[in-house]
Amino acid sequence: MKVSVTQQQLAHGLGLVSRAVSPRSTLAVLANILVVTDEGRLRLSATNLELGISCWIGAQIADEGAITVPARTLSDLVNTLPNDIVHLELNAATQTLNVRCGMSNTDIKGIDAQEFPPMPVADMQDGIQLNAADFKEMIQQVAFAASADEARPVLHGVSMNITGDTAVLAATDGFRISVRQAALSEALVKPFSAIVPARALTELARIASDGDETVSMALPPGRGQVIFRLKDAELISQLIDGNFPDFRAIIPRSFKGTTILTTNVFLKACRQAEIIARESNNVIRLNIQPGGDQPGKVEITAQSEETGSSENFVEATVEGSSIVIAFNVRFLREVLEVIKTPNIILLTNANNTPAMIQPVGEDSFQHVIMPMHLG
Repeated sequence: MKVSVTQQQLAHGLGLVSRAVSPRSTLAVLANILVVTDEGRLRLSATNLELGISCWIGAQIADEGAITVPARTLSDLVNTLPNDIVHLELNAATQTLNVRCGMSNTDIKGIDAQEFPPMPVADMQDGIQLNAADFKEMIQQVAFAASADEARPVLHGVSMNITGDTAVLAATDGFRISVRQAALSEALVKPFSAIVPARALTELARIASDGDETVSMALPPGRGQVIFRLKDAELISQLIDGNFPDFRAIIPRSFKGTTILTTNVFLKACRQAEIIARESNNVIRLNIQPGGDQPGKVEITAQSEETGSSENFVEATVEGSSIVIAFNVRFLREVLEVIKTPNIILLTNANNTPAMIQPVGEDSFQHVIMPMHLG
């Protein structure tokens, strides 16, 4: 292998795939990145056997070849190189990759590319086509609500259902549920349902662009995996086996109280309250008060025996009777951070029943959040 590539492109590609490198594994090759020539371009690939990421970068290829090299060593080296052409040359006899750029000349010992786990291949022609920017926003609005509890692996994932021309993503950790739906440009003949690890989708959102790029999604037959293909990148993930909770049965059908708040103002107040609340199990209280002839208001309070107390008032449009309800402030902050509309609706029934947050003017996103006990 003898390849020339710009330092910027190489650094960018290594940054994309490095997130799939296994930090702890009995297989040494999983700590490596596969560097291989592929149809006139340079392909970089990494996998931890659950998640795999590949990207293709433009390069001048004098000789074909492949090798795997330690991910951290190559990434750290390339990041220190000047913004110039990087020359990569493989010594197949010693399995050593020579990296030259400017006045720098480094040899990195690698492992034979034959030992790298093969990446599955699927026919992307028949794959499901998704708009990258829309799918990225969908992921950002649900993946954060997935669980990190090792005892409930099915909740580590995002439920993905496509029926006809409607795609629905949902995630829950047992205390909150985030649901986002979107219309597809083309209807599917056969319904699609799978549980995709939240981490895999988060990585996909990270590498996807905000433009009109298309994401193709396909399932290699019989492998329990999903492949997402972008223009210059590909992400492969194991699917989670199991039954996702019926989240639709948990979402309340009606509410007694409606509170409309300015998204940024409410988010700022929650962030301020979190400074105190994080020392007391993240509990904050919302005292929602209708205003009658005047604008209503929401009093946001947090208290910690060690740190102190916090009190903020924000104006709101309140319909229904007054209510005092407690929430985990981190949960509130995280959902407010992914809502793009200027205003949000907080829907409530009682201080011990689920509440719901929605963007004003958009019914495609629903976030149900359980209240905390009022001590």
